[in-house]
Amino acid sequence: MKDMVKQFDELRRAHLFAQADDAQLATLARVMQEAELAPGDMLFTHGQAAERFFFVRSGRVKLFRISPEGQEKIIEVVEPGQTFAEAVMFMGSQGRYPVNAQAMTDSRLYAFDQKQFLKVLSESSEICLGMLSAMSRRLHMLINQIDGLTLQNATYRLVMYLLEHAPQGLAETTEIELTTPKGVIASQLAIQPETFSRILAKLKRLGLVEVNGNHITLRNLRGLRSLAYVPVPDDTT
Repeated sequence: MKDMVKQFDELRRAHLFAQADDAQLATLARVMQEAELAPGDMLFTHGQAAERFFFVRSGRVKLFRISPEGQEKIIEVVEPGQTFAEAVMFMGSQGRYPVNAQAMTDSRLYAFDQKQFLKVLSESSEICLGMLSAMSRRLHMLINQIDGLTLQNATYRLVMYLLEHAPQGLAETTEIELTTPKGVIASQLAIQPETFSRILAKLKRLGLVEVNGNHITLRNLRGLRSLAYVPVPDDTT
């Protein structure tokens, strides 16, 4: 019983399952399988028939495409508590994965079979609404990403990435730890690795950040927000 409660709490970390009750989660648990990946293992490839979607229990999985020139473009890094590939489940037998998925670290996943999951959805409006909410969040994220990649410069994109990973509501100084390799972040932001390093060095010269490996101190959040045209929180709130 304890293991089941722990499993349910784990699933509810995802927006997709946040509103599901115990009975619905028990039904889902009966149709899911566990998967373990080592770093570099491929989960699926672009164009492959989409038969499952996934929940990341631990580790990180990158979603990426390969350009005609052979360059890797990272679309998203999926963290623990997040789901991915769920939208393709509604395309039936014609569904194909639009990206590649590869483990970046040792990763543990839950895999949900398409046909079984659609059966569960047909019996639960709550899970349907949860899925719509999760897909809406992902759509907004991708729209913002497209906006940043097409309309903003590299400095803006990196500053926004740092601010998004900082605790909310702080107006002065905070520290963050980059759990994703800098080269992967650079690819995700469509920045060349050497440009990524130059921008960090520029931010350091401006007194906005301190960099020690993957540990970054945001010394001047006001200055960073100003650089990215983000309003500074009111000190009185």
